[in-house]
Amino acid sequence: MRTAVVTGGASGIGRAVARDLAGKGVAVTIADLDEAAGERTAKEFGLEFVPLDVTDAAAVSAVLGAVRDARGRLDFVFNNAGIAVGGFTEELTLDHWNRTIDVNLRGVVHGVHAAYPIMLEQGHGHIVNTASLAGLVPAPLMLPYTTTKHAVVGLSLALRAEAAGRGVRVSVVCPGFTDTPLLDHANPGLPSTEVAARARESAIKTTGRLYSVDRLAADILRGVARNQAVIVAPASGRAAWRAARLSPGGAVRVAGLATRRLRG
Repeated sequence: MRTAVVTGGASGIGRAVARDLAGKGVAVTIADLDEAAGERTAKEFGLEFVPLDVTDAAAVSAVLGAVRDARGRLDFVFNNAGIAVGGFTEELTLDHWNRTIDVNLRGVVHGVHAAYPIMLEQGHGHIVNTASLAGLVPAPLMLPYTTTKHAVVGLSLALRAEAAGRGVRVSVVCPGFTDTPLLDHANPGLPSTEVAARARESAIKTTGRLYSVDRLAADILRGVARNQAVIVAPASGRAAWRAARLSPGGAVRVAGLATRRLRG
């Protein structure tokens, strides 16, 4: 039986991906800092749950190693755990920056560092890192988040090139605005801003509605099955990415207009 570990698997995108993987006959272990939500999700879908703080490199390595040892293989690792931190740049503190880097970037690095040697040794595996559309286009009002997501995209594409021919696949997921708890829990445990309400209002005005995690999970697993390098959804996100590649300056101007509207 194929096996998978999904970090941030207690809610949102991770929860939906874990559920759909289990539905495809994969033995799934979800790992999350939120133990209560993790236990509920595991019980609901018949998954294994382990508490995990992805900023702890030794703990990440221990979880992935334990799954490989118990199951005899490690087929998929979804480095999905992340936090939303944002606001106007002048409002942000170094705590905002450091916490975002620790979770959104170092958390992915820790997952890659633990999973990649295991997959090289067994000769197969797929690492799937969750970034964001904010890692592909200019995304103001959340500079710590945007910075880490650009870094995750770069890490993933470079590792994919390095892993080519060695049996290990690497994909990066770049969702547009998705209906998850992420925007409702912006800046957790940090100096507060009103970014969540502003971001959600802006997303709904721009797209008409937020993309569902159920549809996104299907997009992700379809992209993984096809071994896509970059998985972007929904269609509006792909259009924004395409426009930014065709006219980077134009994309910056559009983002600037949106920022000015939010400033009021």
